[in-house]
Order: sequence, then C-alpha cells, then structure tokens
Amino acid sequence: MKIAFVGKGGSGKTTLSSLFIRHLAANEAPVVAMDADINQHLGSALGLDEAQSAALPAMGTQLSLIKDYLRGTNPRIASAETMIKTTPPGQGSRMLRITEDNPVYDACARTVRLDDGDIRLMVTGPFSESDLGVSCYHSKVGAVELCLNHLVDGADEYVVVDMTAGSDSFASGMFTRFDMTFLVAEPTCKGVSVYRQYKEYARDFGIGLKVVGNKVQGQDDVDFLQDEVGEDLLVTFGHSDWVRAMEKGRPPRFELLEAGNRMALQTLQNVAEDSYALRDPERYMRQMVHFHLRNAESWGNAKTGADLAAQVDPAFVLGRHAPVPQPS
Repeated sequence: MKIAFVGKGGSGKTTLSSLFIRHLAANEAPVVAMDADINQHLGSALGLDEAQSAALPAMGTQLSLIKDYLRGTNPRIASAETMIKTTPPGQGSRMLRITEDNPVYDACARTVRLDDGDIRLMVTGPFSESDLGVSCYHSKVGAVELCLNHLVDGADEYVVVDMTAGSDSFASGMFTRFDMTFLVAEPTCKGVSVYRQYKEYARDFGIGLKVVGNKVQGQDDVDFLQDEVGEDLLVTFGHSDWVRAMEKGRPPRFELLEAGNRMALQTLQNVAEDSYALRDPERYMRQMVHFHLRNAESWGNAKTGADLAAQVDPAFVLGRHAPVPQPS
C-alpha cells in the first residue's frame, strides 16, 4: 500500500507518520518510508540523531542513477535524460519492489532499526543554499514521484510518505499516487483549512482521504473537527507523554505508547488495508498519463527537446503487466 501523510506545518504530520511507521514495523509489515517534506524531520522522528540524519543520502542528488535504472530497456524512452518526474513505466521498464535489493535502494535508502523491526528510509534531501534562485524544491520531490510511478507493492507491504506541508503536493500529480491519504489536522480553523483545500483539489481524482485529528484535548475539540470535516474524520490523537519524550530524544520503547493512541494507529492500518482492496490499476495509470502529458506540454518537451507524449505505453498497466526481467 502507498500511504501519504499531509497537513499544515506544525500539525504533527511527521510525528504521526513516524508513529504509524513504528506501528507497522511492530506488526511485522515491510515498510519503505520516504521523507518528501522540505524540513526533513522524519529521520529524527524515527530515532536518528543529528549526525545520522545528516548522513542520509539525498534522492534529489541521485536522479541520474534513478532514471537510468528505472528506464531499463523501455524502447519508448530515448535516454535517461529525457525522463521527467512524471514519466510512466512501460514494457522494458524496471520496477521497484518493497523488499528487494536494487541499485536505487543501495544509493538512496538506509536501514533504520526500530524497537520492533527494521524499515528502509529514503529522503529527498534538504533545500540547500545552492538551490536558492536556481531550482525549485519540487524538482527534488520529483525523485519520489518517479519512484512511486515505478513501484509495485503488495497488500501486506507499505510505502509511507511524509509529504510537503500545506497544499504543495498539488504542484504535481504525486497526490494521486496513494491508496490512502491521511490529513493531520489540529482542532483549529487554520488546522482544517488545508483539509478544505485538499478536499477541493482531490474531488475529481477519486482520492482516498481521511482526517486524523491531532493535539485533541477534549470532547469539544472532537466536536469541532466533526463539525468541520464530517464523515472524513477517522480518528483523533490526544496528549502523549511518549511523544513528548521522543521529541526530547529519549523515547521509551514503542510498546509503552499510550493504549488509546496505539488503538488509533491500528485504525489507520485497518483503513489502509481496506483501501488496497479498492485499488483501480487502470485509473492509476490514466492519472499517471494525464499528469505526464500536462507536464510534458507545459515544460517537459521544451526542457528535454523530446516529444514526451511518445513515452506513454498505452497497453501497459502498472501491477497488471510484468516487466521484462532486467539485469542489475
């Protein structure tokens, strides 16, 4: 399953995505975690110290390797240089799978050891001073989108992405790449404003969207969220001494997380599992192609000097067509 956590800055989406990742690991689910947020805090939320977080390889600096590997022998892609963040897979493309070893994981992923299991962590890399005025952070996040476009996952496997804050996810088609999107909202007017934006933008794309109330202190907060988001409110998280300790760099063992919050995490997993059964591979590919053609026309063709519409393989559906095996 492909799961996204979104929300305004400061809503706690990185904290909740890290808790969900820990919960999945405790339930022995294979997990690839991706930090696509400009602030790059997922590593520390998963227990890495400052030096370990700084040492994580940046996906944004490995775009050439990622493109070259994923291209494989796809005859519709003339070169890795003509691949853009929305390039869809086709016959001959190489796919990524959750539990395999491959050159992309070797270059971009690192194993993080949690209390109850190991997960793979990938990060886009921070927005650096050298990026100012010459490039856009969305180009870094494009490495995540390209990987998601070529990722084949099973019902008991998870990709969990901590997304950019606010509605920046709509700068590309990446918001359509997920089986379920959990929007983390505080019980405030600002807290639910991003929900309204997401709901409006996602309306025409069949996006699975549920609201996770965070920093809830009582029934009045629950009632407020219920009034504002209605049936999209899935579950709420209250005060957590465990999270406070984690934010100080001294988390107890995960099994000591408050029972109510553990139950809330299980609700997230249950809904995620239900969403996988509703997956529509044909719609997934249609949306992938839709955004690729939009990007090709608006900037991709001019940048690469190629007709990127020719990259679309009309007979290929991700997850239903096995790619031709490729040598590593």
